[in-house]
Amino acid sequence: MPKIEDTIEVQVPVEQAYNQWTQFEDFPKFMEGIQSVQQLDDTHVQWVAEIRGESRQWTTEITEQRPDEKVAWKTIEGEVKNDGVVTFEPMGDARTRVNVQMDVEGDSTAENVAGDLLGVVQSQVRGDLERFKQLIENRDETGAWRGEVREGETK
Repeated sequence: MPKIEDTIEVQVPVEQAYNQWTQFEDFPKFMEGIQSVQQLDDTHVQWVAEIRGESRQWTTEITEQRPDEKVAWKTIEGEVKNDGVVTFEPMGDARTRVNVQMDVEGDSTAENVAGDLLGVVQSQVRGDLERFKQLIENRDETGAWRGEVREGETK
């Protein structure tokens, strides 16, 4: 399964970066190809994306969530496998490093052949992080859920 890793530094405090990232239903504002995201409950998120001109749907489960530190997820059903983790590192003076690690797999051999998917997704993640940076640095903070998830259970 292709592994994607990328990082970006944003000019906001860690709490603000984390709060915005956990507004999952805002993801279509900065994630290319994402048509909709619906948070079903504290630990389940439904995704709809356009991939190569076709609509794909999947559901992820948040397996770990620690305010201002980390959000980790795994796919539990659907046409795309997308497991990963985002971590947030305070860099001082209202700066935060956002680190993304993802494992991505399409629903067909054709989508995974010769690393084609890897290159497309790496480029997309880079663009998504740049758009997240623009969004977060140019808007007031939104609300956020500040609970924790450990081993798939809300704490």
